Amino acid sequence: MEREWERLIENLIREGVLRTPKVIKALRSVPRAKFLPKNMHQYSAVDTPLPIGFGQTVSAPHSFSEPLR
Repeated sequence: MEREWERLIENLIREGVLRTPKVIKALRSVPRAKFLPKNMHQYSAVDTPLPIGFGQTVSAPHSFSEPLR
């Protein structure tokens, strides 16, 4: 699962979605699975919002990029 997470981060960097070292470091430091219910851990490296219960979702990783200035 960690390998898939790193692969997703690398793809987002390559695509120019993740540009700032601060955001990249944060994504590498805190795995998304920590914010998901156990039954969703297998989807943690999918770049889409995921349900976390109570009608709420965790954001898609691509949305963590900083806006262009």
